[in-house]
Amino acid sequence: MIQRRHVLGMGAAAAGLAATPAFAGTVWKQANPHPEGYPSVVAMEHFGKKLAAATNGRLSTQMYAAMQLGAEKETIQQAQIGAIQMLPASVGALAAVVDALNVFNLPFVFHSTAQMQRVVDGKVGQDLLDTITNNPNSKLVGLAWIDAGARSVYDTRRPIHGLKDLKGLKMRVIQNPIFLAMMNAMGANAISMGYDQVFSALQTGVIDGAENNLPSYVFDHHYEAAKHYTFTEHLILPEVLIFSRATWDKLSKPDQELVRRLAKEVQAEARTLWALKDKAALAKMIEAKIDIVHLKDKSEFVQAVQPVWKKYGSKYEAMIKRIQAVA
Repeated sequence: MIQRRHVLGMGAAAAGLAATPAFAGTVWKQANPHPEGYPSVVAMEHFGKKLAAATNGRLSTQMYAAMQLGAEKETIQQAQIGAIQMLPASVGALAAVVDALNVFNLPFVFHSTAQMQRVVDGKVGQDLLDTITNNPNSKLVGLAWIDAGARSVYDTRRPIHGLKDLKGLKMRVIQNPIFLAMMNAMGANAISMGYDQVFSALQTGVIDGAENNLPSYVFDHHYEAAKHYTFTEHLILPEVLIFSRATWDKLSKPDQELVRRLAKEVQAEARTLWALKDKAALAKMIEAKIDIVHLKDKSEFVQAVQPVWKKYGSKYEAMIKRIQAVA
């Protein structure tokens, strides 16, 4: 079993932190869909060590990586009832809970990963985190953003140089209406399935391909089945570090402030680790002789998804303008 506990002894709360008797010696569960060594897993484990040190072990964490506690939808639901305290969730999945997040799910809404980072680091990013926190139906607290790279297409059949090459391919996407519409608009046959099923589906031909970032493609072994990878970068989707509202509301204000501060450190550390992981994944792809296609012109892809923007983007118009105003 892949799990880690960060406890540095039991004792009194650190100076300046109010005691929280209900949580004396409490171990919080951290869930993560990614395997050990993944940037968000490492950064969240470091969060646990810092938390235990700051509270003299009064608060600590235990990491359950690699979907041990369930798939993404299930772990979000567990966080909502307080069975899990902390996890990173993709905006693709979390938008089913907080609709405002769907603005990030529009294809090509960001023109680069650097722009996405500037957006989430600024007022737009904080406003969306506050939207999660202030939504009474979410039962979650939005703490920070975690880089998850740019998503591109890969497949088992042929290199993708343009829309004509995508036509008719069975391509897996996250279960979100926007993503299904996006992939269909680009000419493929969109198929929604759980991420844990993708590798075997590629191997057996249930699907011809999928779309994801480089580290997921490589370190979850999809490259072993799908040898063609094209840098469409149609989606640049950060993950959201969320916390259970059921647990949050029982914390003292100083403890809440501590968690928020450490969460921002997770955001910064995970970003640095992500850049290294991304570089390592590309090196592995080159070593494995993956057929890599860098598109010189993405305009036909951008044009193809305009009906998706027309159908889903209108209600996010104000937020889209704010995003586009960030250079």
